[in-house]
Amino acid sequence: MEQGNIFKFHDDLDTDQIIASQYLLLPTIDEMKIHTFESLDKDFSTKVKEGDFIVGGENFGCGSSREQAPSVLKALGIQAIIAKSFARIFFRNAINIGLPVIICKDLPDKVTTGDTMELNLIEGKIICNGTEYICTKLAPYMQNILNQGGLIAFLNKED
Repeated sequence: MEQGNIFKFHDDLDTDQIIASQYLLLPTIDEMKIHTFESLDKDFSTKVKEGDFIVGGENFGCGSSREQAPSVLKALGIQAIIAKSFARIFFRNAINIGLPVIICKDLPDKVTTGDTMELNLIEGKIICNGTEYICTKLAPYMQNILNQGGLIAFLNKED
């Protein structure tokens, strides 16, 4: 199980709140990532650590289809995003870049920012605050994409 701290966000969190459109003009994801969640928490990029988790409510990642939204989260070292539900294009973009996105209906209402949790991605289990939560497991082909680091790496893998 992988352990990290939680950063919790609200329902209907859109991609503009993850990375505002004016920062899409920056030339690299590394330059963009320091502006992640800037409108919600101006210090987010300095507080988050490699291996931390994002927890959201319903419809996480709604809005535009920009791939930079999950990319800046991955670049900051976010281990996985757990939410009640995801916007479809955000979900697919996250898998495509190798960032795990997990549906867990009960967890978001029971945790707060700063809580520590453990995730077993393969078994679809989370432990937080002494409680075990069962999550939706990713399909094996999606897990294979994640294991390779994203869709392009998966497609380029030589057998």
